[in-house]
Amino acid sequence: MTGASGELVLAEHRGPVLVLTFNRPAKLNAWTDELEDRYFALLDAAEDDPDVRAVVVTGAGRGFCSGADLQLLRSVREIDEASAADSAHRRPRDLPLTQRKPLIGAINGVAAGLGMVEALYCDLRFGSPSARFTTAFAQRGLIAEYGISWLLPRLTGHSRAMDLLLSSRMVDADEALRIGLLDHLVPTGSVVDAAVGYAADLATRCSPGSMATIKSRLHHDADGTYADSVARAESLMLQAFRGADVVEGVAGHLEKRPPGFPPLPPVRSSDVPV
Repeated sequence: MTGASGELVLAEHRGPVLVLTFNRPAKLNAWTDELEDRYFALLDAAEDDPDVRAVVVTGAGRGFCSGADLQLLRSVREIDEASAADSAHRRPRDLPLTQRKPLIGAINGVAAGLGMVEALYCDLRFGSPSARFTTAFAQRGLIAEYGISWLLPRLTGHSRAMDLLLSSRMVDADEALRIGLLDHLVPTGSVVDAAVGYAADLATRCSPGSMATIKSRLHHDADGTYADSVARAESLMLQAFRGADVVEGVAGHLEKRPPGFPPLPPVRSSDVPV
């Protein structure tokens, strides 16, 4: 485990998988600027670490993340002033969406407000029976923040997203699985272990370059046309056929061995597939 137990986000390497744990259990891992800075710095570091091929994010104790810690902000005016002051120098709030490597959520308890948004920023989510979701915003006099009005209907459909955003009602694990907030419900055992097992399988069997391109295309194609998606895929497929990963992937399959795919290169704008 990287860092002392007092760190706001703990980092643990489990082979090729990095496990990041929000670590304010007494506050159900309520979000602060300091927690965000630590989390985002660890994600940035993981992007350039060739030994990290997938990331699992979870929460310490009984919660995943209960949302922004409003007790640290004494008034609406203070919230406005803090947001304005931070906007010029902070990393984008949706930085987790830009990660090239798989980001897997292990939802071990409540994910509320901004905590729910952070869960939805993950590529997919494993949940324990204690996983719960609430948008919370309308009950706090807030709006659908940080892109959740774009993300949520793509997972649940328009009317379900409207229901969850208008009512701020609590969704339990079974309903979350049924409507698409969770992809895997772990009925027994550790949800973190299950998420790490899945991530480790990706890390050992799948091409990092292929996964980065697939993630990028899913995000870009969400707002494009089918024809544009097909045309771009044809171009990317030709590039893939010329690359070493296809040779290694086919060889590994024919020789009945795990493929030895290379890690992603360090982050540069020209390296990110679009």
